Formats: sequence, C-alpha cells, structure tokens
Amino acid sequence: MIRKIIKVILVIIILAAIGFFYFAPEYLDKSKNTVTSKPVNIQKLTWYDSIPFIADLHCDALLWNRNFLKEHAYGHVDLPRMQKANMALEVFTIVSKTPKGMNIEENSDKTDNVGLLSFAQLRPFNTWFDITKRALNQCNDLHRFAEKSNKEFRVVTSQKELQQFVNDRMTDKKLTAGMLGLEGAHCLDNNLNNLQKFYDAGVRYIGLTHFFDNEWAGSAHGMKKEGVTDKGKLLLKKMDSLHIIIDLAHSSPKTIEDIFHLTTGPLLVSHTGVRGMCNNRRNLSDEQIMEIGKRNGLIGIGLWETAVCGTDAAATAKSIKYVAEKIGVDKVALGSDFDGAIQAHFDVTGLPLIVSALEKEGFTRQQIEMIMGGNIRDFFLHNLPVQ
Repeated sequence: MIRKIIKVILVIIILAAIGFFYFAPEYLDKSKNTVTSKPVNIQKLTWYDSIPFIADLHCDALLWNRNFLKEHAYGHVDLPRMQKANMALEVFTIVSKTPKGMNIEENSDKTDNVGLLSFAQLRPFNTWFDITKRALNQCNDLHRFAEKSNKEFRVVTSQKELQQFVNDRMTDKKLTAGMLGLEGAHCLDNNLNNLQKFYDAGVRYIGLTHFFDNEWAGSAHGMKKEGVTDKGKLLLKKMDSLHIIIDLAHSSPKTIEDIFHLTTGPLLVSHTGVRGMCNNRRNLSDEQIMEIGKRNGLIGIGLWETAVCGTDAAATAKSIKYVAEKIGVDKVALGSDFDGAIQAHFDVTGLPLIVSALEKEGFTRQQIEMIMGGNIRDFFLHNLPVQ
C-alpha cells in the first residue's frame, strides 16, 4: 500500500512538473502579451510596402524564450511577422527583473518575477539567481537567432553596420535587423565593470531604471523616486565613453532632471506617452518633451492604453502628432513596447493601421516615412559607435 501511495505521489509530482515547465511559460506569454484586435485583411495604403525603413524602439520579446525565427499565433513580434509588416529594424530590450504586483505608481525591489520565469523556462541554471547572467543570456539569444536566420536577420551595433544594413535592404526587402537595449541598469548588479560586458554583447542604449528604484537612479514607479545617485553619475560617464545612449523611459522626474544637467549626450525615450494627451505618472511632461527636443533626442510613442489613453492606432497617432507639433516631426517615432506584458493595439502586422491613422492626422507621406522609421535610422546612424 505504501509503495502504491509513493508511486501515486511521484506521478502527481511528475505531472505537475510537466505542467509547470511545459505549459506555464507559454500560458504566461499568451495571457500577458495580448492585442486589442487582430489585424485581418488590412487595407494598406498603396505605398505602405514601399516605405524604405520601418523601425520600432522597444520590444521585450527576448523575455519569453520564444523561437523568434518561427511565426506564432500569439505575442507581438517574430521574424516572419516582421517581414510581413515590412519592418526593417526592431530594438530588443532586456527585461531582467520585475516586481510582484507591478504597477505604475509604487514598487519595491524585493521580489523577482523574472527569476521564477527563467526557472520555469528552464533557462541555464546561472540565470535563475544571477541577474547579470540572466540579462546576458537574453542578449546572446538574439545573436543566436541571427546565426540561425539564413542571413535574413542580423544584429546591428555600430554606424557602419547600420549603414551596411540600410544599403543591403534596398535590394532585399526580406532583410531584417535588431539592436539591443537594457530596460533597467539593475542588471549590472551594482558593479560598474559589468557595463563593458553588456557593451560587448551589443547593448547600445540603457534605461537607468525600470519599475523600481535601484543603486543608480530613481524610478517613476519606485518607492522613493529620487534622482541619479553618485554611483549613477559614474555610470553615466562610462556610458558616454562607450557611446551607449541613455533611455529616459521609466525614470523618475528627478532622474530625468538630473540627466539633463549631468550630460550633453544623445537621449531617447524608447517607449512612452505624453501627459498632454494622457496624464499619468508613466508619461512625459511638456517641459521634458521640450528639453529632449532641444537636444535632438527621440521620443518613441507606445501602442498600449496607459501610454496613449486609447486602444487603437488613432490614439497613438494623436500622441505622435502632439510631440511633432511641440518639437518637430523629426524627433518622434514608434516605441511600441511589444511583448512587454501589455495588451497592444495589435501585433507588428498591424503597423499599416498606424500609417493610415497618421495620414488622417494630416501628415504627408514624407513625414509618415520619417515617423515610421526614418527618424530611428537617422538617430542611430548619428549616435551609435562609428564601428
């Protein structure tokens, strides 16, 4: 009888383990990365597929251990869907730690959802507890996808590589590329020397904070929401020496103000909204927008409700227009937050809807091509390391 009970218990444990490791990660991916609507038979503007360079500043697809080379019926971005959408470049950002009960108002750094997710995904053991190795593992995933993509996808790290990609894509529209960014410098694990590791892995922009305050700076969603720390000042100097761009997304107002005073280097906001159209802690004030404009920075407008107070392309287009009227059409872009555990307006194949919405807002074809990717191309051609 005891042996039978032990066998039953073992079977239950094995079934539970199979459920946890096999089904749970995919279930989380499907349930967190949803869409308001699935684009079906979109009526594209006749010139959509001839837009030379469509790009997006922020996507968290590497968090989900999904095969990027295969088309999926869930989530927001993969290589086949990028090609269907005529997308040239996506910036893949590394999410290395998020708090339990994550919200835009106040979060501590005491919990770690991504550690548990890494365990459930059966990623390498050292990624379960070592946040730096966890983040580097995601970076390495993008390079591995490039190696296995039959030369249809490449990772860009310099002006030279980006210019070569732009030239090559003029004769082959199936070519796609990715860049790497960090969503929160906490994955440096309080060690400034780790910055070089991420530079070597291809990271070219870093947001100092994500959803909680850290040793480098205060988050807009942290407990104290303070500014750049003394260690953070050292980090900014080292980032500048390596030509790593600063991302202001998720930074507290004090952190943003400090960065304005501490650096004259290039700035971007990879995924955001604007308070003039959608007033909440997550979004940029007019004063912040104007200062970014003075510095020839770039603002990526999001494709989710908290960013734009709407759930369709029209809402995003209105926020883009707001920024363009404030600081110029050459300083605004797409910052979708695809696969960032959000309900996006649609997946990447819905981008033609943005083009149509921008046209309805009165933008010309030339201006739309700038917003849809030309501005991102030009910003990185100017601000990435030369080679």
